[in-house]
Amino acid sequence: MSQTETQKTHKQSENDRDSSKNIKVFFQLWSFVRPYKVTLFFAMLALVIGSSGMIFLGLSIRFLVDEGLSKGDPNLLDQSVVYLIILVVGLAMASFFRFYLVTWLGERVIADLRKALFNHSLSLDVAFFEITKASEIQSRLTTDTTLLQSVIGSSFSVAARNFLSLVGGLIMLMILSLKLTILVLIMVPLVLVPILIIGRKVRQFSRQTQDRIADLGSFSTESIDSVRTVQAFCHEEEEKKNFHLLTENVLNISLQRIRWRAILIATVMVLVFVGIASVLWIGGHDMMAGEITSGELSAFMFYAVIVATAAGAISDVAGEMQRAAGATERILEILAVKPEIAVPAKPKTLPLSQGKGGEIRFENLSFHYPARPDFSALNHFSLSVARGERLALVGPSGAGKSTIFSLLLRFYDPQDGQIVLDGVALQDLHPQEVRSRFALVPQDPVIFSANAWDNIRFGKPEASREEIRAAAQAALATEFLDHLPQGFDSFLGEKGVRLSGGQKQRISIARAILRNPEILLLDEATSALDAENERLVQLALDRVMEGRTSLTIAHRLATVRQMDRILVIDSGKVIDQGSHDQLIARGGLYADLAKLQFNQGKSLYTQR
Repeated sequence: MSQTETQKTHKQSENDRDSSKNIKVFFQLWSFVRPYKVTLFFAMLALVIGSSGMIFLGLSIRFLVDEGLSKGDPNLLDQSVVYLIILVVGLAMASFFRFYLVTWLGERVIADLRKALFNHSLSLDVAFFEITKASEIQSRLTTDTTLLQSVIGSSFSVAARNFLSLVGGLIMLMILSLKLTILVLIMVPLVLVPILIIGRKVRQFSRQTQDRIADLGSFSTESIDSVRTVQAFCHEEEEKKNFHLLTENVLNISLQRIRWRAILIATVMVLVFVGIASVLWIGGHDMMAGEITSGELSAFMFYAVIVATAAGAISDVAGEMQRAAGATERILEILAVKPEIAVPAKPKTLPLSQGKGGEIRFENLSFHYPARPDFSALNHFSLSVARGERLALVGPSGAGKSTIFSLLLRFYDPQDGQIVLDGVALQDLHPQEVRSRFALVPQDPVIFSANAWDNIRFGKPEASREEIRAAAQAALATEFLDHLPQGFDSFLGEKGVRLSGGQKQRISIARAILRNPEILLLDEATSALDAENERLVQLALDRVMEGRTSLTIAHRLATVRQMDRILVIDSGKVIDQGSHDQLIARGGLYADLAKLQFNQGKSLYTQR
């Protein structure tokens, strides 16, 4: 399944938990169950033994009443009780193994499924996440898999056990009394129909409650994450009112669910006892007429309760399995998506690193983003970057500068043309080999919820603490990391909330230094910094660029004046290139941008 084919599917609400009648979808999970087929076999064996034990329990009750009680023989009574105890102990042991093995199997399969789903999500290309929210992936990893776990680890076992009990119970009922069995078969639908109708209402309100709770959680998370903005705009009272309304909405729906649940309990109680009383009344007359014994009537009532309970449990589980089938479909939809950035059947390898940067050629590239097929981000773009060259990319927003970085990292493949790295086309290489030659310092650095060691080590997972500290020192990051309460061991907060913008950027640069790449990609690394932080970060960048091919996207032209070459891009094309002085002398877009930034006059270029 391609990403384009699944685009409409992925746009559904993350709270949508519709059920599916396609129960066959569970068979597609066999590949996750197969490694544990021995456990499955013993679980099913325990299930069959347990269900058979319940059937024999009714016969034991019949023997106890007819032989042990009615005949007044103490030996037969003792023998009946012993058989009954042995049977109950065996039934308890079978139930223990069934519950433990089935639950273990459910937990194990769901753990494997979650890992497979997470691993597959990480392998999908960036284009997939243009049409799919990260929250949708998260809901499949958590909500959908939890619902599925309850089916594999519980509901399936309950359904199978009750099906066997239903079939076995019906057989024993017909053996004991065909007339009373027909009565039970007539009464069971009369009992189940109102239960199913009311039960459906309860499930509807349960789903609505979960959806509203999800809305409540989403709103509270957003408000708390944005607490600075909320307080800065004095919006606390509005947020409180909105949260109050959402909370009351949850309460109102929950009260409706509770009301229908209470009606269901009362209805079940009345219908079940009316049914039992009817069977007892007719069966009692038959016993007095000598058509059945008291033991047979006792056993019959036991089996009747089993049949009624099993039928109710199966109907209840059926709804849950339908919802789990819908969750399974959503999980399998993600697993079925194939990355559009394909690994070649026989990927080539790049020449060994020479420690002097890489050579890059862009050959007549044309590219548009999947989400914007009518807009050409690059149009017949060609460029050669020499090994070790420091190149700056300058131009207005939307000119195509960031697109160049995305194509270099093989987040996308161009529709026409190719990119050649050290003599090998990127599409002939494994994406991970391509990316191993690059290090990216983004405009908005990503700081993980961990300490400084782990954040910098992200650039090289096997790095020692000495290497990490050396990289931090080269990035001028030790001057603030050493002054944190626990130094490098300090927790940096969610998204680096405990750090300033300049400090985050220097950690990002340290990560790139530790990676020791052939090619460095700098995406406006100093655009959001004050003058002092910009100076410190620029010093760190100058160090890391030494001896490497580097491409720098910059809006502040003062940061690229010392570059070997400046490339001016507009509308996806190269419109000029040269040194800072050459471009100023020639006039045009770069000269106009320089005038705007250096206060040398008014731009005429932007008025065209």
